[in-house]
Amino acid sequence: MSFATRFLLLFAPLALLLGAPVQASDYELGISLVCDTQAQVEHFVAAFDGDAQAAIRDVNATEENPAACVIRNVAYMRGFQVGMARNGDSAFEIVRILVVGIKTERGILPVRPSVHFSLFGVKEYAV
Repeated sequence: MSFATRFLLLFAPLALLLGAPVQASDYELGISLVCDTQAQVEHFVAAFDGDAQAAIRDVNATEENPAACVIRNVAYMRGFQVGMARNGDSAFEIVRILVVGIKTERGILPVRPSVHFSLFGVKEYAV
């Protein structure tokens, strides 16, 4: 194995841990549901009847935490799917996300990366 290959194998993970710069193509930007736990996302989906804010209020009241789930315009890196949730005929992937920024009127404000959970719609086809 060449020196360059060994160097990359040993030090690339360290660069990620030390906060190597994030390229624009590495993250997504959008208005997303951001919850602290997978269970909160599941609760949100179950409570959702067309009014997202009402479902968020329900989750946050149950958790006794006004910020357990929020809808924010965030920069995030999508992680692994950790579950699925259904509401009526809609299906959603529950995905772990790493929030790296918040969009403000002055642009994207970097934040300390933190792990949260969100959901993404699944397009299903009848067979």
